[in-house]
Amino acid sequence: MVMELPRTADVVIVGGGVMGVSTACHLADQGCENVVLLERQPFFGTEATGKCAGGIRYQFSTGINIALSQMSLPMLDRFEEEIGQPIDLRRCGYLFLLTDEKDVTAFQGSMALQHRMGVETEWLDPDEIAGMVPLLNLEGVVAGTFHSADGLADPAGVVLGYVSAARRSGALLFNGIEVTGITVAGDRITGVVTEQGEISSPIVVNAAGPWAAAVGMMAHIDLPVVPVRRQIAVTTPIPQIPADLPFIIDFAKSLYFHREGPGVLTGMSNPDEPAGFDQSVDETWESMHLESAMHRMPVLAEAGITSRWAGLYEVTPDAHPIIGRVSEVEGFLVICGFSGHGFQHGPACGMLMAEEILDGRAHSLDIASLDLARFKEGRSIDEYHVV
Repeated sequence: MVMELPRTADVVIVGGGVMGVSTACHLADQGCENVVLLERQPFFGTEATGKCAGGIRYQFSTGINIALSQMSLPMLDRFEEEIGQPIDLRRCGYLFLLTDEKDVTAFQGSMALQHRMGVETEWLDPDEIAGMVPLLNLEGVVAGTFHSADGLADPAGVVLGYVSAARRSGALLFNGIEVTGITVAGDRITGVVTEQGEISSPIVVNAAGPWAAAVGMMAHIDLPVVPVRRQIAVTTPIPQIPADLPFIIDFAKSLYFHREGPGVLTGMSNPDEPAGFDQSVDETWESMHLESAMHRMPVLAEAGITSRWAGLYEVTPDAHPIIGRVSEVEGFLVICGFSGHGFQHGPACGMLMAEEILDGRAHSLDIASLDLARFKEGRSIDEYHVV
């Protein structure tokens, strides 16, 4: 049965990744009766959410990101029970490898903050790291941090779960419908324009991920969110890889590994990658990435590549998201700019956005520091643990 696009809505959400579907689910679950979500792709969660590495962690350098994890990761623990969808949750831990003294100093400060907030991250010396993951070449590694409750979850499962739950609660979620405009009267949102017609609504939520700036411009709002390509490769089976391999990050290189089925998923961020929407695999950078990966984990040299892809980060100047109302246009809210760590915060941020809409402000967690105005007012909060 093909649903007809409604002509009115209480809330229209633009974007069907984890932030959009989580927001839709939490709104509908809390009694908002006329929620409409519009995703231009044929399937939900196939862009930035579906192309991410699936990591979830408490190890951040700022209080607000740690607090978001403390709210969001327990929601993932309860996800299958509450939402009814398996998400392949694996608490394998995150192991950060540190090779630069400036990173050692920064991570010591971050770990102290984490401890104050109840996150018991461990500090490891090279011998302890070698005992944990004997397969690693620890040349240049001077220290590491590990937290056993960090790990992995399945982005597709989380998105599917929220889509199904939102629909059960009465929300209308549409694929293959692109928003081409946002209508504004004076300083108030009045709706959205699509190729299949207009929807009148007093509230529009911009959950468009890497495309958030373009959606913002439709409402004459300048969002400092830029798309940046990141890419991943997955190996053929490697029998030596243990089942409990941590999510490993060689921090100075932005190089990472985790177990993916019988093989290894690996990525490495290009620090010189220009902003843009190119999602083709850069084979030159891939060669540099795989060379670095094999140096750090030599067993990878015995494997082939089964799949590779590129996706987009949605990056803000301080690597923190923008969440909440936009003061210049009443009824326009944003939930974007997560800078590579949005998937894991999707459950909490969707709930906070629902509170912002239904209750006038987010009250489960104070997110005032994540407003858009911080950039103009000099209140940026830089996240150090960005990969």
